[in-house]
Amino acid sequence: MGIEPEDIIKKEVVTGLSVGLGLAYVLPKLLPVFGQAAKPIIKGMMKGSIIAYEKGRETLAELTETLEDLWAETKAELEEEIASQSGGKKDAE
Repeated sequence: MGIEPEDIIKKEVVTGLSVGLGLAYVLPKLLPVFGQAAKPIIKGMMKGSIIAYEKGRETLAELTETLEDLWAETKAELEEEIASQSGGKKDAE
C-alpha cells in the first residue's frame, strides 16, 4: 500500500507537462528581454573563443616547430652514430 513506481512516474510526467506548458506560454514573452540582455554576454564569449583559438593555433605552430627541430636533431645524431659504427668496423677489418 506504499508508493508505487507507477504513481511516481505519473507525477513526474504531470509535473514535466505542467512546466513545459508554462514555459511554452511565458518564454515567447520573455525571450526578447533575455535576447537583448544576453547579446553582450554571447559576444563576449565569442570574442574569448576567438582569442583562445588564435592563441591555440600559435602555440600549436610553436610546438610543431620545436618537434620538427627535435626530430631533425635526433635523426642527425642517429646517422652520425651509424656512420661512426660503420667506420669503426671497417677500420678493424
